[in-house]
Amino acid sequence: MKATMKQPRLIAICGIALVGLIILLAPMPASAQSCALCYTQAAASGSRMIQALKSGILILIAPPTFMSIGLIVVCYRRRNKTRGEAGESDLEWKKDEEEIAADDPPGKDW
Repeated sequence: MKATMKQPRLIAICGIALVGLIILLAPMPASAQSCALCYTQAAASGSRMIQALKSGILILIAPPTFMSIGLIVVCYRRRNKTRGEAGESDLEWKKDEEEIAADDPPGKDW
């Protein structure tokens, strides 16, 4: 039964990853063209300046990307930490359910 429960989840995760990949790879209009100063500077510059702009963009994008990935990894690794603290209340809940089930007549369905 667990194998059938994990298969839809795996399909959903693969679907989300595929949509994200399509969005990243889809051609989008350059946002820098909306800024007149950026557009004129890029148009008037040579190939060396264009390469510097591309390098600058990569340098500015890399740190937030790595920080986001790091945060996701930390959250994933510590996802069960709060469940350990709440485990005592879960045990009390199960004990209450067992007591209620013991008090109910065996043939009666609610």
